[in-house]
Amino acid sequence: MSTVRVDHGQWSSRLAFILAATGAAVGLGNIWKFPYIMGENGGGAFVIVYLLCIFAIGIPVMMAEVLIGRRGRQSPGNSVKALAIEAGANTKWSIVGWVGLIAGFLILSFYSVIAGWAVSYIFQAGAGNFNGATPEEIGGIFDNLLADPVRLIGWTTFVLVVTGIIVGKGLKKGLEKAVSYAMPAMLVLLLIIAGYSAINGDFAKTVHFMFDPDFSKLTYSGVLIALGHAFFTLSLASGAMMIYGAYLPQQTSITQSVVMIAIADTLIALIAGLAIYPIVFGNGLEASQGPGLVFVSLPIAFGQMWGGTVFGTLFFVMLGFAAFTSAISMVESAVAWLVERAGLTRIKAAALSIVILWFMSMLTVFSFTGAEWAKLGFVFVGKEVSNYFELIDHLTADVLLPLGGLATAVFVAWVMKKEAAKEEIALSDGLFNLWYLTLKWFTPLAILFVFLNLIGIVNIGG
Repeated sequence: MSTVRVDHGQWSSRLAFILAATGAAVGLGNIWKFPYIMGENGGGAFVIVYLLCIFAIGIPVMMAEVLIGRRGRQSPGNSVKALAIEAGANTKWSIVGWVGLIAGFLILSFYSVIAGWAVSYIFQAGAGNFNGATPEEIGGIFDNLLADPVRLIGWTTFVLVVTGIIVGKGLKKGLEKAVSYAMPAMLVLLLIIAGYSAINGDFAKTVHFMFDPDFSKLTYSGVLIALGHAFFTLSLASGAMMIYGAYLPQQTSITQSVVMIAIADTLIALIAGLAIYPIVFGNGLEASQGPGLVFVSLPIAFGQMWGGTVFGTLFFVMLGFAAFTSAISMVESAVAWLVERAGLTRIKAAALSIVILWFMSMLTVFSFTGAEWAKLGFVFVGKEVSNYFELIDHLTADVLLPLGGLATAVFVAWVMKKEAAKEEIALSDGLFNLWYLTLKWFTPLAILFVFLNLIGIVNIGG
């Protein structure tokens, strides 16, 4: 079977693209991960470094990915292949797009399980199960969920089926319609919860914690974490931005759109911190609670606060919206490729993708339940992994994503025709050269440094 050139359609407006791309970028990483890694790495100082990394690395790479997508107008691998042919380069450069597609697919295999946690907690909060519960009882709710394969499979299946239905409906009726409702709803819910937190929690301590930098608390390791998270939070190297770029109208400014997406993603992460930490501080909880901050610490707080049932439910509804907008972006690349490669309809391509993802998600489900067959025990690329979830998480976050971002920067700045890049970016000579040189030299070296640190070849801590 040869690849067939398929017209996948285009976004109806720049706003539609920005909402979709922001939805892809804004996920559990913003609301679940960013607050706790900020808490673990010194608060305000971490935020400053994180913002610098967003603009120095995140934006240049995102511009490159959207550029590839729009110029190629196909799934990531086929778009890169087309641009390699245009530049007279080896078509094996298509691996740049393939790494993103595979990474996004692997990430969704465990992301769908964690998204299922968020959806299940909507009902836990709505039923009032957190009201007056002790920390031990709430910890038990979470532990019982992880130990129950039937519930985990059920919620994971729900997440994947809904994702498949949305993607199967196509660009206008599926993706665009979903994000046009989900993103504004998520933002409104987040602002409501932030307002609630400001009134009922310790808002003053939160502002001091987040925006009064104390660089003595920021370690070298924290700087690297900020760099890595800035890169990953924008959904770079996962295929999402390439495929969404493929649907971007030619007259829409890539630079303006990407800057707006990066700002929106960052603001939502900061608002999430303003929503979460007043509750944490107001209830005498620790800022550095780690991954359990959202699923254990916050339910403890909601259970003790006025209106906790309502606002706890709204919080997890918002988390669910964030999870779904990211999930649909990660499966879209695979669906587009199946349509191009196998000639399937979108519905059949989406169904096949979801079935494969469901089987892959079982590796994560049974990793959490502690099944013997899911246990591992070896060192993979500098890190010991004890189960399939840890293996897939490490493979994607620490290997495929940084290498994919590195390869994207190298391909656009060193392989693609400079004139083609300039035509798509459409900036003044000075601004274009600044972006081009950043992508050519600074970005690859920074990503390479992060990667070498993560796999243990470079060891900077403290």
